[in-house]
Amino acid sequence: MRRFAFLFRPSWLALFVVVIAFAYLCFTVLAPWQLGKNSKTSRENAQISRSLSADPVPVTSVLPEQDSAAPEEQWHRVTATGRYLPDAQVLARLRTVEGEPAFEVLVPFAVDDGPTVLVDRGYVRPVQGSGVPEIAPAPDGTVTIEARLRDSELRALGREPFEADGAQQVYSINTEQIAALTGVPLTGSYLQLTEDQPGGLGVIPLPHLDAGPFLSYGIQWIAFGIIAPIGLGYFAFAELRQRRREKAAQEAVEAAPDVPLTTEQKLADRYGRRR
Repeated sequence: MRRFAFLFRPSWLALFVVVIAFAYLCFTVLAPWQLGKNSKTSRENAQISRSLSADPVPVTSVLPEQDSAAPEEQWHRVTATGRYLPDAQVLARLRTVEGEPAFEVLVPFAVDDGPTVLVDRGYVRPVQGSGVPEIAPAPDGTVTIEARLRDSELRALGREPFEADGAQQVYSINTEQIAALTGVPLTGSYLQLTEDQPGGLGVIPLPHLDAGPFLSYGIQWIAFGIIAPIGLGYFAFAELRQRRREKAAQEAVEAAPDVPLTTEQKLADRYGRRR
């Protein structure tokens, strides 16, 4: 076992810890993170593809109760008849639509004989940097709209709602947060208007059907998690092999002291032998 004693030196022990920690992170954090994003993107692409050919359905068929949500039906087109509640209008700030900054205009919509849902009317462009522009009001009275179901977003951490330019503003379209802010109960999913709808503003386009690089990134992290320990084993074996060579050379010198030293032996004598 003495020949493996060098593996217990602090430098080698530190290297073992770093490599094991890196491999652990690859398999438990980094690879699942990328593969999870790939699964989410693939699921969303499939939902969008189905929605392009599916007929609209009444919103009450997928959101029958006030506490309903329909994550499996995201992007499906629905119809709803009811009225806007413009006094509870909220703006989602720091959005990007077609590569440019935008506000998304959010208004609760009371569905006839159904729940109250949050409707994303579409987008408007900010003025003078981040100022709120004049926004056309939502129509009064009963209207029928067509929209796409959307999942509520995660709440933006550390960014609380505030009021500016006469408008309540939020950093994410989180129906629970907006319900608490406006005092209007909302369903877990919200609606995003399609084109040419009552109360509609700039139409938010559908995402591109692109799976992205997440699958390849996930596979790369798995490969890195496998390669790192193998590389460590290779360097440990190479170190052990070099030590064997040096030991054999030293034994040869001691057995035949009159034999001239090789260049490698001279360097070892000058700079020190491995320990």
